[in-house]
Amino acid sequence: MTKFLIRKFVREYEETDKSSVRTAYGVMANVVGIVCNVLLFLVKGGIGIMLQSVSVTADAFNNLSDAGSSILSLVGVKLAEKPADREHPFGHGRLEYIAAFVVAFLIMQVGFSFFKDAFAKVKEPQIIQFRMVLFIILLLTIFVKLWLSIFYKKIGNRINSQVLKAIATDAMSDVLVTSATIVSLLTFRISGVNIDGWIGMVVAIGVIWAGIGIAKDTIEPLLGEAVSIETYQVLTKFVEDYEGIVGSHDLIVHNYGPNRSMASIHAEVPNDVNIECSHEIIDRIERDAKEKLNIFLVIHMDPIETKNEVVLQTKKKVEMVVLQLHEEMSIHDFRMVEGKEQTNLIFDLIIPHDYSENEKECIKEDIQAQMKVHDEKYCCVITAEKSFIAHKE
Repeated sequence: MTKFLIRKFVREYEETDKSSVRTAYGVMANVVGIVCNVLLFLVKGGIGIMLQSVSVTADAFNNLSDAGSSILSLVGVKLAEKPADREHPFGHGRLEYIAAFVVAFLIMQVGFSFFKDAFAKVKEPQIIQFRMVLFIILLLTIFVKLWLSIFYKKIGNRINSQVLKAIATDAMSDVLVTSATIVSLLTFRISGVNIDGWIGMVVAIGVIWAGIGIAKDTIEPLLGEAVSIETYQVLTKFVEDYEGIVGSHDLIVHNYGPNRSMASIHAEVPNDVNIECSHEIIDRIERDAKEKLNIFLVIHMDPIETKNEVVLQTKKKVEMVVLQLHEEMSIHDFRMVEGKEQTNLIFDLIIPHDYSENEKECIKEDIQAQMKVHDEKYCCVITAEKSFIAHKE
């Protein structure tokens, strides 16, 4: 069914990097959700009125609120598609994260409301009446909501959409709530034991926890995340594969929405190559990154020594000292300035994120002391900084 809907309503469905294709996926998924939830509302609402059942009618309006969540998601997807303008030069892609954040709070609200009702039923248990019509309605709800959750998740993963993943979790929370109701009905029908409130409280906690997880996942890109190991490997390899680039460091990536990123990186070039030649290579890499990776890449050029054996051997000594002190530390931008009374070793030092200011100063002193053992003239001029790359698990 999912494949049919994709092929029927999404043109160029394989080109998920295109903004127009992502939007088409989002619109299709949310329209399907709206239709399903409105149909559930009409069916449940009609039966609830005929049976004069408050619980069934209330559940019908819960489905109507789910349709509202899909409308919110649809609006978020459409607004995120807006092109860049003078006030927002990197586009409006982050609106999708904001929409997902709002959905996360709606999920938590449902969880808290359900927990409140369940707690009331624990304090004052109510008589549960088993009705076949109600049982069939609940099964229908589980079937539709389970399919919707799987459907949303597939589309969300395909286009990397946080808001669709949030809606998928919302649908799954409805499955859990309705399943809890069925378990309670069957348990009471078979044994006469009323566990409705207790099961409801457990499910409610699960729903709240899911909402918190979604909120965390959506707020992190808004706050600014560390560069993932996978992104780091892709971008550094892309840059370093060009002839004339001997290394790279200081990669920073800013996320402006799914498939909308701006990055900066320092590319190391030989210091004996004509600066215009190196600049031409840098320009080509930036153009190719936009075309091939859909990333607005800004490259800072760092000329480094590649032939002077004295400088290269001294750099190796510093690297060995740093590695012995901590395996996660590294250096870059190494320069060696020789004078009559002292030789300055100038470099940047990458230190672990959990290092305090005091530890940072101590490690710099340790490096200085160990390099003095090699040569009394060495004077280390160290700029200590922390990496923007996510920690390896």
